[in-house]
Amino acid sequence: MPATDFDAERSFDDERFSTSEVFQSDRMKVVFGYFEPGQFIPVHAPDSDVVITVRSGSGVVREGETDRRVGPGDVVVVSAGTARGVKASDGERLEATLVTAPPPTDAEHEPVREGIRRGEFDSQNRSE
Repeated sequence: MPATDFDAERSFDDERFSTSEVFQSDRMKVVFGYFEPGQFIPVHAPDSDVVITVRSGSGVVREGETDRRVGPGDVVVVSAGTARGVKASDGERLEATLVTAPPPTDAEHEPVREGIRRGEFDSQNRSE
């Protein structure tokens, strides 16, 4: 059984959000996400469910057309095929656990890589 904690895995990156993989199987992937202020996972819509649990900090989780303000202890569940993204508030770091089932494919993560490259949370240019 994999066992770890946020403190042992914590790693921030000045350029983009960082993750630490806790567990992966064919059915599920668990990562810790570490975001500097303003960093984000761009909006994308993979064919997997995701559960996002905020450990510390604050930010926004996009679920379809809804932006949900989140803070410590908040849990957001987004169904497969629904657009989602995560963005840390400008004033503080954000730490969260993200559980996806099944794990997104490499092709489904292409919009994430493209959004990071462009520096865009939402490529449809919705207000952030």
